[in-house]
Amino acid sequence: MSLEEHQTKQGSATGSLARFLPGGELGPISDRQEYERRVNALPPEQREFAEESTRFADIWQYFSEHRVQLPKGVVNQVSGLAQLTTVEQTTVLRRINQELMEYLNDVGEDSGVRQ
Repeated sequence: MSLEEHQTKQGSATGSLARFLPGGELGPISDRQEYERRVNALPPEQREFAEESTRFADIWQYFSEHRVQLPKGVVNQVSGLAQLTTVEQTTVLRRINQELMEYLNDVGEDSGVRQ
């Protein structure tokens, strides 16, 4: 492969990844209204998955900020999501989110999170 072909190929790969960077088509969205607009534009099955994934990300962020590890059972369930259909993923994420909220409730009412 010539140098020019190699550079073109690398540029193409970088261009594909740019879609996931801030400002890209699939990049992070900081504007809540823009997020809602995009989620509402999805087909119902994908919308449910996006909503449950967002809830999980929010809960996970809370755990991280309070230096609480996700329970091992949750980690195992999340690691298996890739092998499931979108409907199954949504169901599992919904159950995980419920488990995590119950876990937070169990560790303390003040949610100062005691372990």
